[in-house]
Amino acid sequence: MTWIQKEITVRARRRGFHLITREVLAELPDLGGIRVGMLHVFIKHTSASLGINENADPDVPVDLEMAFSKIVPESFPYIHTMEGPDDMPAHIKAAMLGSSVTVPITEGRLNLGTWQGIYLCEHRNHASGRRLVLTIQGEAH
Repeated sequence: MTWIQKEITVRARRRGFHLITREVLAELPDLGGIRVGMLHVFIKHTSASLGINENADPDVPVDLEMAFSKIVPESFPYIHTMEGPDDMPAHIKAAMLGSSVTVPITEGRLNLGTWQGIYLCEHRNHASGRRLVLTIQGEAH
């Protein structure tokens, strides 16, 4: 059994849903040597999250952001407001979506569906780069 772990920082992005599949893959040159396994991606932040969703239609991330902003509005009377009006909604959105995704690896490639990609879900208006821990567990060729 092979284990590979790497911590990376993805560049800062504006609030919204951003495909990061290619960035993650660029950091995993050893992926090709894995016959069967799992990639676990974990975000080390409480105001951003990760998800898997459609990777083809650019309207999807726009609609996701619109829906989450309606479901968790900044105008709600939150108690935790010291870090700005977008902070508590960001924590709620991150709790709803989660801090990690796991993707199967088959013959050295992520075994995502045809229209699936890994998303960084940025919930703050002005965020810094986000730290991710990439962990591969698998059987090498």
